[in-house]
Formats: sequence, C-alpha cells, structure tokens
Amino acid sequence: MEGYVFFSTFAGTYLSNQAFMKISYNWLQEYIDTDLPPAELGEILTNIGLEVEGMVSFETIKGGMDGCFIGEVKSCEKHPNADKLSVTTVDIGQERYLDIVCGAPNVAAGQKVLVATIGTTLYQGESSLTLKKVKIRGEVSEGMICAEDEVGLGDSHEGIMVLDMDAETGMPAREFFNITTDTTYEIGLTPNRVDGASHFGVARDLSAYLNLNGTAKLTTPGVDDFNTDNKDLEIGVIIENEEACRRYAGVTIKGISVEESPQWLKNRLLSVGLIPINNIVDITNFVLFELGQPLHAFDADKIKGGTVIVRCMKEGTPFVTLDEVERKLSKDDLMISDEKDGMCIGGVFGGIHSGVSMETRNLFLESAYFDPVYIRRTSKRHGLNTDASFRFERGADPEMTLHALKRCAALIREIAGGTISSDVIDVYPKKLEPFQVDVKYDHIDKLIGKNIDHKIIHKILEGLGITIDSETSDGIHLIVPRYRVDVQREVDVIEEILRIYGYNNIGFAEQMTSKVTHLEKPDKEKLTQIISDQLSSSGFNEIMCNSLTREAWYEDKPEVVKLFNPLSSDLNRMRTNLLFGGLETILYNINRRRSNLRLYEFGKCYHLAMESNPGILHTYEEEEHLAILITGNRYEGNWIEKDQAGSFYELKTYVENVLNRLGIDPERVDTRELQSKEFEDGMGLWLKGKKLVELGAVSSSLLKKFELDAEVFYADFNWDHIMEVLKDGKISLKPIPKFPEVRRDLSMLIDKSIQFGQIRDIALKSEQKLLKSVSLFDVYESEKLEKGKKSYAVGFILQNPEKTLTDKEIDRIMDKIQANLERTVKARIREAKS
Repeated sequence: MEGYVFFSTFAGTYLSNQAFMKISYNWLQEYIDTDLPPAELGEILTNIGLEVEGMVSFETIKGGMDGCFIGEVKSCEKHPNADKLSVTTVDIGQERYLDIVCGAPNVAAGQKVLVATIGTTLYQGESSLTLKKVKIRGEVSEGMICAEDEVGLGDSHEGIMVLDMDAETGMPAREFFNITTDTTYEIGLTPNRVDGASHFGVARDLSAYLNLNGTAKLTTPGVDDFNTDNKDLEIGVIIENEEACRRYAGVTIKGISVEESPQWLKNRLLSVGLIPINNIVDITNFVLFELGQPLHAFDADKIKGGTVIVRCMKEGTPFVTLDEVERKLSKDDLMISDEKDGMCIGGVFGGIHSGVSMETRNLFLESAYFDPVYIRRTSKRHGLNTDASFRFERGADPEMTLHALKRCAALIREIAGGTISSDVIDVYPKKLEPFQVDVKYDHIDKLIGKNIDHKIIHKILEGLGITIDSETSDGIHLIVPRYRVDVQREVDVIEEILRIYGYNNIGFAEQMTSKVTHLEKPDKEKLTQIISDQLSSSGFNEIMCNSLTREAWYEDKPEVVKLFNPLSSDLNRMRTNLLFGGLETILYNINRRRSNLRLYEFGKCYHLAMESNPGILHTYEEEEHLAILITGNRYEGNWIEKDQAGSFYELKTYVENVLNRLGIDPERVDTRELQSKEFEDGMGLWLKGKKLVELGAVSSSLLKKFELDAEVFYADFNWDHIMEVLKDGKISLKPIPKFPEVRRDLSMLIDKSIQFGQIRDIALKSEQKLLKSVSLFDVYESEKLEKGKKSYAVGFILQNPEKTLTDKEIDRIMDKIQANLERTVKARIREAKS
C-alpha cells in the first residue's frame, strides 16, 4: 500500500444492524419550507408511512457547552502550596470574579479564555465530569479554565485555550463557537420504500402531505453551477454487461486537494451518524444521503489505459477490497475495471488499489444504475452490506444518475478545488421507461371507503411526482417515475393516495353490515386462543420467533427450505421446527439473568417433501405447530420450602392438560418411544395413526451447540394433526353414573426399561369397557431389589354405568390384566389391594 491511507468513496462503510434510516431535521429544512417543530413533523412522517421509531437530539459538541462562558483572566498568582498550579481570578460577566485554580503552564493575566462554571458537565468520549466547588491544596476553585480536549473542540491538552482578545467577556460558549443543535429522526424504512432513503425523498413526501392544507415549497438541490472547465482529462467508458449495468455516467476532476472537510459538511454527516473522513469521501456521502444516489470516486491516475470497463470476471478471480480482505469473485459479480484489473465491486464495495488517498490529485467520479438482483446477490454472497448496496439492491432512481453526478462534481470543485476536466460521459444502452398505471375513480372510493374529491387526488399525485398522462370521466392514466419501484399496480397508487390523504381522515360508517357464515369444525383460531389463555394462566409467556433462521442449525437436514435470495447469512433458511428459535430465546433470557422460564409459541414450520430421489424437489409443506419449553426452577425456594426444579413430569403434566382441554383423553393415546437427535429422552403420543405431540428432554449435544448449560424440556404439538383428529370428534352428553366406581391397586416388579405408558396401554386393551382409568402412584428403586428392576404401584378404576360391580366381576378383570402384564412385560405381581 506504499504507506498510503485509502478511503472508501462508495458509501462503503458497513451498515450497522439498525433497521432505520437517519434523517436530520435541520438538513431536511434545506429542501422543504416549513417551520413545524420536530415532534409535530415526526408525527406527520409516521402518519404518511415513514414511521419514526425514535427521535435523538444531536449537538456538534456533546452537552452543547452549556455552563461555559468566555472569561478574562484578571489576575494570576503562583499557588502558595503547589509549584505547578496557579491561582487566578476570572471575569465571566457576572457580579463578582471567580476564583479558579489552574494547572496549565500557559495561563496568564489578561488572556481571554473558556471557563466552565460550577454545575457544568463536560464530556470526553463516553465519560463525563460534573464540576463542583472544591479546595485544591487549600485554595478555593469555582470552575475550570478549559483546554480544547476538555470540551470536545480538539485533542490537544498542552495548555488552556487562549482566545482572541476581541471575544466578548461573558458570552455563552454556545454562541461564540456556534454550536449547532439538531434532531435526528430514526425512520423504520420498509424494503419497498427506497425512495425515502434520502433527505430529498423524505422532503418530497412531506411536501405532498403539507400541500394538501397549504403550501410547502419543495426545493430540489441545484446543479446550475455545474459546468465543464476544460477537457484535459478524458476517461472512456465501456459496458460489457448491459443486463447488470443499465446506465453508467462519469466525469473527471483535475487538481483536487484531499483535506479535512469544512465544519458545515462534517456537521451534516455527524447528524446522521456518519464519521467525517476527508472532503472527497464526505461529499460523496453527503450526496448519497441528500439524493439517495450512491457515487464512487476513483483515483484517475490509477485507471490503466484510461478506460473504465463494466463487466463480470472469471470465477474465482481474487480481488482485495478496501477492508484489506481478499475475496474470490463469482462469474456473476459485476466489476468496475480498467483495461487490466478490477477496481471495484460494482454497487457494493471499492477495491484497495483504486481508492482515493491523501496523495490523490485527479478524480474520476462515477454515478450509475445497477440491476438490483445482481447487486443483492453479490452483497449477500460476500457478506458486504453497505449504504450503496442497500439502495442499489432495492432499486435506485436511474433518472437521478446525472443530477447526482453534477451535484457531487460541483461540490468537489467548490470544496476541494480543481477543475471539471471532461464532459459528462453517459452510457445508457436502453432507456428504462417509467411505469404506466390505469386507475379507476370508483376503485379508489371502494378501496379507501370514502369518496375523495378528484382535485385532491390530482394534488396528491402531483406532489408525489406521479404524472397524470390522460383522464376520462371514470379514471386516469398515470406515468409513475422509476424511483417508485413499489408503485406498479392500481392498488399501489390507491395506497399512495390514502397514505398522503391520511388514514385518520377515513371515518367509520354509520351502519354495520354482517352476514351469517358457516364455520367448519373445529374452529382452529378459537382453539388456539383457548390453549394460549390456558398456558398463559399457568405462568407461561408467549414468544414469537422469526420463521427465517440460520443455516448452521440445519447442516444435516436435507428437507430444509433454502432461500434463493436471503436477507443475510443468519436468515437464509425456513425453520423446520420451533425448537431452535425457542433455544435462542432461552439463551437470550439466561444471559440477562432470567433463568426460570416457561415459554410457548404457535407458529408454522416448513419442509421440502422429497420424492424417492432426494435431489428432486417435489413440493413444499407447511404445518402449524405449538411448542412448549421449560427450563430452570418450577418454584423459587423460600423459608418454608426448597427450590423445585422443572422436570419431564412437569412438562408431561402441561401436555396432558392441553390434550384434556382439547377433549382428547391422554389415556386413550398411543405412547411410542421417540428416536430423534433433538431429544435425549423422549416419547411420542399418537392417535388414529397421527402423531399429536413429541416431548422430552432436549439433547445435551444440541444444548451445547446453543451454548446452554441449563436443562431444557420441550414439547412439540403438530397442531394440524390435532385439528384433523378433532374433526371426527363429537360432543355427547351422558348422565352422572348412578353406580359407584371401584379401585384396585397392583404392586409389581418390572424391568427398568418398561415405561408406565406400556403398563397403561396393556391394561386398557385388556378391559376396554369397564376400566375407566389407570394411574401410577408410586415408583420404588433400590439396591435391595433385583438388578435392573424397579417397583411400580398402579391404581385401576373400574365402573359399570348400568349396575354395581361384584367382587367376582372385579377379580375376573384384574386377573386378566395381571395375566397380560405378566405375559407381555414379564411383570411379577408383588401385592394386590382392594
């Protein structure tokens, strides 16, 4: 790199994870004539679809230097008890002079200085200091005479700031240093609204709204001061891939000086969260946030052959980007190249050898329109999310290309010097035509629910830059500019009209109409709500996780649905279960000291249904599931009782409660052993050939993958299967039995591998009519028992609704159950009780 420092001028700074666009109130006022206060303007932005998620106060100097004044040092004496300190009296225009102890070596009587008074808070980075009246080595100090680094005006701490003698004593520092105060809106920009990703774009929407009830002049950033000074530096342009690059424009600027930006430019960038770098980089970023058009500045002297070629390169070609990372290019990556090498990944990120350095004197300035699909795939392929790719992949404005180029070139000439040394080169192989949409007036009225005056509709469309090409008695033919990529249908235009007209201006009808409809049973939505209420009342919290999830969780799952054009590498798969999202939620909460969790989620899961050849896609499957997750203690310990940890049996109780509430008898379902990588120990419950629920302890290997140390129990209900089972269910009424039920208990010795579910199933199959329920009321395991054995105590409830059971009938049933248990699971009956 020859000792140079290179800078990105392609808005190449990585985007943060924020999902909002920052808009400056002061900056916005350059394009729209309004005196509305920031809060009221923010409310309007939200009402017209540019939702303000936050408003942040911004000051060019943190704290605004409140409590700081211009002072005059009236006297300066050596501190009697310290060699390096001075005792001063300072006039700040108040009734009396302040006594201030100062440690700066350059303080002297007669100086004009910056004084921070008692109670003032000074900021240095993230730290702050609030001044108090103190004694320093026995002398009272009533403030501080400040160095530039102590108030955020610079980095020097060699001594106090000595101001010009014409500075007015007592003047607030805010006025003297012209501290700017601003409000920054954080706008939640939806993917379809890239036209709002600039100050001018937001001002255009505001103008359309404000002009409905008055006038709010919209001022377009001018380019009248652009002109070609000479033709001393010509750079040619060739587009080889016209599908990926639809328009490419450029101009050269000769003799520039790369320096620090003027304060006004730095303030603009700081207000939207950008860090000023140098005048060239800052101007391209300024125009990006002003007009929404990404630009890129190349060092013209490094363009070999004097020609820019827009093309794709061979698969695997190495290319080092501005972040000093070597990347292997895809044959589908669009590159901006010279006659020999690649210089920049088009629309995404610059290269390390073609960027602007402090030694750059000649520029080639690029403004282009790239195909959104190409840019999006390249951005995701290389994990490069930049301000430029953010706009290009959503659809920039091809008609803004030249205007932004001229605006940027004129600003560079004004701020960095130099001359515009070529005509504008504009290669536009096939013009992108605006969208054309026909809209019927009656459709507008019907969809909005209100008859809006046609003159108001025309005014709204005009304010949004949509041209009325022709009009008939029943509708209009519109020309929609290309920057409105989301307005290509009649319904889109109607949405735009409603957005600006105001959702709150649509009243409620004076009458309500309704009709009787037949609902198929079971009512899925109603049952979902019932179970949701039941779980919430049992202490559970409902969660909602993203159905898009990360590839790492599905490395060994061929049935996973892959996204062709994912938002990011962390959101590139459709979930096949609700478990992984639940584990991420548990981890998030445990990291914030919330370890006792009871969670549930209703959500859809997605699968590929594969044919016999697993490489051939057959169709997609989508299923509704209910997940229940338990971790941590069931009860917090207190002085009466100890902590009670959550367990599989707690989970099983909740599962059975859900089934009971749905009208499914847990004792009538089939219990099967579960073979799944997700479960350490689990079971499946089946009914009528359909798996209703899986439950068990989450496997330790999976917990380790999620960096979880806590034990987690998980149940997964297939909600669609449950609804199918309930379709055949009928509600029947029967009287309370007149005849008593009878209980018999059996104590048996069985193998440890035998589960209670097997015991219950055998008993119910042995007597299907009179046996009403089977329950396990005691489990005993001890070294005194035979090796590999355990003892179960099981209760059986018998009842005949038509008569009282006799001992003979009861004994016959119990003998049959006992015989089947001995034969099937080799049970040894230890004791039978009445």
